Amino acid sequence: MEEHASQLLTVEDRKKLRVTGVTDMDRFDEREIVLYTSLGELTVTGKELHIGSISTETGELLVEGDIWGIQYGDKDKQSPLHFLGRVFR
Repeated sequence: MEEHASQLLTVEDRKKLRVTGVTDMDRFDEREIVLYTSLGELTVTGKELHIGSISTETGELLVEGDIWGIQYGDKDKQSPLHFLGRVFR
């Protein structure tokens, strides 16, 4: 049976983005943040972006800055670390 993944994205005034279900982070700079989530790859674009907070325990992330776009990528793409972790279990 397939496990149901849950995720919540909340944007406040295009200045704050809260994301749940974050499993890993690929890369980030002040114009782009690429994350891996329980629902696949997620890219946040904007200006002067920075990570306000991140919790590895709860999978919650806060991005602050001028948010221009939020785009899901490949649903099945997971972080290399996550993939290796499953291989070596």
